[in-house]
Amino acid sequence: MRVKICGITNLKDALHAVACGADALGFVFYPKSPRYITPDKARHIIDHLPPFVARVGLFVDEGLETIDTIARYTRISRVQVHFDVDEESLDAIKRPVLPVIRAKDPSDLYKYPDRYKLVDVYSERFGGTGERLDLSWFEGVDTSKMILAGGLTPENVSELKGMGFYGVDVSSGVESIKGKKDPAKVEAFIRNAKAL
Repeated sequence: MRVKICGITNLKDALHAVACGADALGFVFYPKSPRYITPDKARHIIDHLPPFVARVGLFVDEGLETIDTIARYTRISRVQVHFDVDEESLDAIKRPVLPVIRAKDPSDLYKYPDRYKLVDVYSERFGGTGERLDLSWFEGVDTSKMILAGGLTPENVSELKGMGFYGVDVSSGVESIKGKKDPAKVEAFIRNAKAL
């Protein structure tokens, strides 16, 4: 099980997550988020990461030029798009893209059928709400290209055993306060997810 620790705001949290086995780190370039990070700060952290850790930039309602400019400057390796966008627009982004499905009902799980995608619960807010999707929605669904997010914690991630997700994404479930990770929770989450 691949693990992404999202909402990274400082180098200490980033390096600890990597040391615990995180496959990817997420940087939130959405100014209204309590986990927002400036491109300058993100670049500073990314410059200190080891080479085989994915660096994912999260964007909400941004234009393609802004996304490409920030992606190039910060050296992120993948763009996570948290707004409705068509396939043509996804293809126009100059980095690999991870579209996000903010699922309102089970039919939403079939969007972007040929792409890896992150599946989160629908909320008026974007990301890190701690709300969960109903796992019964995934029964009989090919989850091999899905990264599950939303309300995951070190305690409940084991419920995903045998469900076949490509990976999991966690933010609020491993925090001490918004924007600051709890080292013990990060370590426990990664350990429990990797055991699946």
